[in-house]
Formats: sequence, structure tokens, C-alpha cells
Amino acid sequence: MIVFPLLPLLWPWLWLLGAADAAAAAPRLGGPPARGAPPCSGGPAACDPRRRRDAGGRGGVYEHLGGAPRRRKLYCATKYHLQIHASGKIDGSLEENNQFSIMEITAVDVGVVAIKGIFSGRYLAMNDKGRLYASDVFNKECEFVERIHELGYNTYASRHHSTEQPSPPGPASTRRRASAKRQWYVSINGKGRPRRGFKTRSTDKASLFLPRVLGNKDHEMVRKLLRDIQRPSAVPHHQTHHHNGRKERRRRRHRARKGHGRLPDD
Repeated sequence: MIVFPLLPLLWPWLWLLGAADAAAAAPRLGGPPARGAPPCSGGPAACDPRRRRDAGGRGGVYEHLGGAPRRRKLYCATKYHLQIHASGKIDGSLEENNQFSIMEITAVDVGVVAIKGIFSGRYLAMNDKGRLYASDVFNKECEFVERIHELGYNTYASRHHSTEQPSPPGPASTRRRASAKRQWYVSINGKGRPRRGFKTRSTDKASLFLPRVLGNKDHEMVRKLLRDIQRPSAVPHHQTHHHNGRKERRRRRHRARKGHGRLPDD
């Protein structure tokens, strides 16, 4: 009976205790660091305890984004290396050191890459019929969405071409319309031939690629190619002038010998 009259007097003390508990919990919820904790020098993003996420919504970050192009060999789970020929042909190779299987992978957007054959100078592309081809210039069909899967394998799906799946009738169809697309993937079958995009799945072995680091022989081939590109193809003018002068002197000596050995007319 005596407790009820004392409640108005206890409310200020209860409020102070609640504020103290909230202040103690603030460092644990992403607030300022507690006393004695090392300062966060990486900015607000580094202090954020939540894990950064990639474009696909899964955990992890594409560390290569924003960096230099990666030189890799795309090893398919069907034991073939993806290769781009200078003629524009796309297929797979079982050779370990094949120059046409050395690729340059460049990030063009978040989770989107372009794949270029270093020795062929052509970009991997997929047309609206799902066929892989090699393009001389970069265009929108050369953009592929890169996703990281289990065991380090990646998939490469066309960014602009996919299969529109019909949505079921009903009010819920409008909500599922954004995800009613089936991606078309880069795929090399068990015979080393590319499969058409609409026949592929992300779970197929033919669609899984392992980006392999280049070996010593591969690096040597790339260095030789770069040296040949940097070497001037045309002969300097002064060397051409000296070369033509030597040819003219040899021609004159040859004519002089022929004229000196000619018999006089009777």
C-alpha cells in the first residue's frame, strides 16, 4: 500500500538507468569506439560492422574491381581451356600452353567483365541467338556478368541476352516479373565446342570456369608478344637509304665486270 505513492519519485531514477544502459550499448551497435579501443582509420565503410555484399546479393566482394586487367586462362570443368582464335572461332583446347587461351579479363562495371584474347586481339561476345563469337571491337554483347560459385569456379552470363520466361497468371506475377529471366552462360561442352546460350544452366559442368594463373611459359609468350608489338615494323629512312645505296653499288660493279670482259668487235 505504501509502494504506489512512491512511484512518482522513482520514475526519474529509472529513466537515468535506462539512458546509461543505452550509452553502454552504443559502441556495440556501430557507435563510437569504447575507451581503449583502437581508432578506425579506414573511414565509415571500414567501421561498419556489417559485411559488404556484391552485386548478386551474396556475401563477399569482388577484389579485382577497379584494378588492372587480369591475365588468366579460363579452365572449364569439362577439362578444356576457352580459346579465341584470330579467325574469330571460339572453342576449347586441351593443350596446356596454348597462346589463344590466354585471356585478359577487365571489369567494366560492378560484377560485369569483358574477356579479350591477348594473341587474337578479339573480344568474347554472345549474340541474340546465343552463339559465341569473337568481336574485333568492344560492344554491349561483350559484357558478361561474372559470379563466383563453390570451389572457386566462376560463371559468365550474357548481360543483355536471356530467355524471358512466361509468368503465371495472377496478382503475384507482377512481383515475380523482374526475376522471370533465365541467363545465357558461356559454355564449352565435353567435345570442346561452345553451346548456345539458351541451352545452358549455371549448374552445368560446361558453364563452370576456373580462372587459372598463367605459368612461366605463358608469361614468356606474353612478353615476346609485347616485345614484337613495341618493335617498330617500318625500317627507318636512313637505313633504307644505305640499303638502296649498297644495292646500287653492287649493280654498278656487276655491270663493270660484264663490260670489262666483253670481247672487241671484229
